[in-house]
Amino acid sequence: MRQLLIAFFLLIAAPAWAETRDPVTHFFQPKFGDLRVDLQEAKKQGKKGIFLFFEMDDCPFCDRMKTTILSQSDVQDDYRAKFLLYPIDVNGDTALTDFQGNATTEKAFAFGLRVRATPVLMFFDLDGKLMARHTGPVKDKAEFLLLARYVSEGAYATQHFTKYKQGK
Repeated sequence: MRQLLIAFFLLIAAPAWAETRDPVTHFFQPKFGDLRVDLQEAKKQGKKGIFLFFEMDDCPFCDRMKTTILSQSDVQDDYRAKFLLYPIDVNGDTALTDFQGNATTEKAFAFGLRVRATPVLMFFDLDGKLMARHTGPVKDKAEFLLLARYVSEGAYATQHFTKYKQGK
């Protein structure tokens, strides 16, 4: 009986294990280093825009989001269908060309966007204009998926995300 219970548990738990994938390779995409080129690629692929995940090393909230939310295959598939997805290190010295064509670093880019805490989630439209910004971690996978829907449906133009969540 005990072996049967263990086998049953493994069968139920197996799909959950199969649904997680490394967010570094399955959520985030390789950057060109030039956000104007990334915008062109987003347009070419029929995306709604670009999603930037501002993070830093040793950020427990960033880490929690990556391990519990960004690692979920349904989250990865949903976000990749709608946006190009890039991490930005708020302390990084990696060269970057911003949406206006200015040469900068990830750190200076984040500072210019007033990123003072992490994570910060930003969505930019196909013209490089900010559509939505969420500071801090989301509560769970459902809220993160709702945030993508909020942006992709254009609800950001008429109401704050908090109000949108209340209506859902």
